Amino acid sequence: MPDAAHHSIGTVEIDVQRTGSARVKRVIYPPGFRWSTHMKPVTGTDRCMHAHVGFIAHGRIHMEYPDGSVVEYQAPQIVSIEPGHDGWVVGREPAVLIEFDFERDTVARLALPETHQRR
Repeated sequence: MPDAAHHSIGTVEIDVQRTGSARVKRVIYPPGFRWSTHMKPVTGTDRCMHAHVGFIAHGRIHMEYPDGSVVEYQAPQIVSIEPGHDGWVVGREPAVLIEFDFERDTVARLALPETHQRR
């Protein structure tokens, strides 16, 4: 992404570009990545409390919620991941997510549930 800011958080690589009041992100999760193993120590929360909306461009991810619900996404597929999940990369390929967000206002601005809704 031209002019994007690059960040590394644990083993995750993130490129972020501001677009108006939103951000467009390319997030690369390496093989073997699991949120509860790699990000929990960084965030201090038991689950990922951020919503993720976008498109999985490469790879496959698995999400689990406290109520036992499971959702998997495989490229190419649109994703909408509610807060309160644990997730991991499935297989030997990295997962690449193109994500659109409003930082801490993502849930409200996109009218998403604040916590997981059983499907």
